[in-house]
Amino acid sequence: MSNSGFLKSSIGKKFLMGITGLFLISFLIVHCFVNALIFINDGGHTFDLGCEFMGTNWIIRAMEIVLFAGIILHIFQALILTLDNRKARPIQYDSYDGAANSKWYSRWMGLLGTLILMFLIIHLSHFWIVSRFTNHLAHTKEHALPGQETMFDEMKETFENLWVVILYSLSMVSLGYHLLHGFQSAFQTLGLNHKKYTPLIKKIGVAFSIIVPLIFALMPISIYMEWIK
Repeated sequence: MSNSGFLKSSIGKKFLMGITGLFLISFLIVHCFVNALIFINDGGHTFDLGCEFMGTNWIIRAMEIVLFAGIILHIFQALILTLDNRKARPIQYDSYDGAANSKWYSRWMGLLGTLILMFLIIHLSHFWIVSRFTNHLAHTKEHALPGQETMFDEMKETFENLWVVILYSLSMVSLGYHLLHGFQSAFQTLGLNHKKYTPLIKKIGVAFSIIVPLIFALMPISIYMEWIK
């Protein structure tokens, strides 16, 4: 089978989902680490330095393009697989009990992914677009021109709004459930199953799906509650 034929097959589509999923998981680790710098609580100095590195390092900037390509491909493949699954079962049999065969978040991955996509669009408009396509933000307070703010200042202004904090927090719940299924599923799809290592992968997946979204959610909550200043 040719490479194009493989990628068009059901296994190939799932393979791409697994690869792009693991890539996005690696991005979440980096993004979570940089965001967690606000918990140093030094007026945003360390956090702004982290943002400066992310915004000026040419490797990181190049990876942004790869990241967006990965997100688009992941969404595209998810849509195709969802449509393929519906075509494969055009009639929902009365005897089929989805709850008995899978977790609810596994069956609702499409909805969870859609909610995350909606959040991502809002998140990009709040921070990424402002930092990349306007002169509103400086990398650090030392480099700020009159009227400019830093990313930390932008975060404080954004998370003064309770509805934004609630939106971000609920979105992280969606992300957590999405990861709870997607983390282990990515390894399984790529054939990385082993009776010795699979239980460990499952445990790491559960921990990852709790810790990473929790850190992301605590960021706006901590700023809104003024635990971080």
